[in-house]
Amino acid sequence: MRALLVTSVGVTCAAALTLPLAAPASSAPALSSASARPPSLTTEPRTDTTGTSGTTDTSGTTDTSGTTAPDGAEPRAAKSAAEPAGSTQSLPLAPLAVPSNRVAGAPTVHGLPQRDARPFSLVGVVWDDAEAELHGTVQVRTRATGTTRWSDWQDVETHNADHAADLGSAEREGRTVRGATAPLWVGDSDGVEVRVRPESPAAPESPGSQDRAATPVPLPEGMRLELVDPGEDPAPEPARGAPANRAAVPAVFADTPPTAALPEVLTAEIAAASAVNAEVAELGATVIPALTQAETVESVNLAPGAKPYIGPRPKIVTRKGWGADEKLRERNFGYTKSVKAAFVHHSATGNNYTCKQAPSVLRSIYRYHVKSSGWRDFGYNFAVDKCGNIYEGRAGGVTKAVLGAHTLGFNTNTMGIAVLGSYGSTNPPAAAVTAVSKLTAWKLGLFGANPKGKVTLVSGGSNKYRKGVKVKMNVISGHRDGFATECPGARLYKKLGTARTSSAKLQGR
Repeated sequence: MRALLVTSVGVTCAAALTLPLAAPASSAPALSSASARPPSLTTEPRTDTTGTSGTTDTSGTTDTSGTTAPDGAEPRAAKSAAEPAGSTQSLPLAPLAVPSNRVAGAPTVHGLPQRDARPFSLVGVVWDDAEAELHGTVQVRTRATGTTRWSDWQDVETHNADHAADLGSAEREGRTVRGATAPLWVGDSDGVEVRVRPESPAAPESPGSQDRAATPVPLPEGMRLELVDPGEDPAPEPARGAPANRAAVPAVFADTPPTAALPEVLTAEIAAASAVNAEVAELGATVIPALTQAETVESVNLAPGAKPYIGPRPKIVTRKGWGADEKLRERNFGYTKSVKAAFVHHSATGNNYTCKQAPSVLRSIYRYHVKSSGWRDFGYNFAVDKCGNIYEGRAGGVTKAVLGAHTLGFNTNTMGIAVLGSYGSTNPPAAAVTAVSKLTAWKLGLFGANPKGKVTLVSGGSNKYRKGVKVKMNVISGHRDGFATECPGARLYKKLGTARTSSAKLQGR
């Protein structure tokens, strides 16, 4: 029986809260206008209600800056200092032109020919039925913004149903959830081409079958290409004093008030997402600071005489720190009773990002999870980039047992950690593995879990374990331990033994 508690954090001043400006964050590169573009294709305007707290995608409309958005794109939101703007362009896929030398009976390829688009940085394909699988391959090419340079064809991971809310859960049943590929980070782009090729199974082995073409596996209905713009990084904190190399001091008159940085105005949504971390950081903080082992133990309420098996708290970048648009997610937070295990994932978004771009990657995945896939929030509880930076994922509080949507069948009483990148054939950086060790040593320690131990979990239903089955697995497991999937990639999966040992050592075991 799932123990699910849904709460809503109230904000004392519903209109706005103020506090000192946050710590600086890196700025996204400026976007330039494109040149030498192929002609755009015409698509039918449509309105797509995503089921995300009243948010609607519209196409062929005029955005708030007065420019017309491309067909299939939602209007770009007005830029706000509180929440960075972002956008999603949703373009329906259609059968591509049939080549003259096409073999009779060959499957029909769907996609989009080369076309212009408003700048985007992440792509994915979604379809109407969340229960349907895309049996085939998805490949994309993109054009770097402001250039005529097109990338090579890149594969998009199609098997993504294993990253989702559990079947029968409120998040799965109460929303318009869609089938989706994994998202792919492509960098700043303004042109795209995509092709989706269905599988061609072998012809049935029966008399005369060699004379009959095999029936192609049908593609899911309602396939659309999603182009995600993450928006700009949070604005850096303005200077609070004169630079060290400036000797001049401005004149100050008797009636001139002391100069000071203006306080930042927090929206109710940002304040709510921050308030659930009140025990570890100030309201509106962009970073939860690291603590030493002694400080961590002191911060935890332990029973008299209890031995504190808990690792030092690592530095964690908050949702505000990476620029999450809190208006996208569902307002309430979902919790379970405990955190008994951690599932390690890779995001399958590719490795072509810099650590400075990691916040943009996170905002893109977040928007893809909510706007495109129909989830209530970012799917993972935490994320780790290739430099070992740790990020708060799904809202609800980093010290709490927040219900995620990361491991289909095993989201209850667990947490999901996504290492940004693809690690099937690429070794994960040592910094990322170390960050997983630090994070699990602390978070699992809050709930008394031994990183080197075993735990019995009850399956909520997956392609590996039917619903209700009790499964014994490692406290730190890979996604593939609960679902038949390649995630977290063979190379990262091989590093989990190292992570378990290091995590337990940090706990003092």
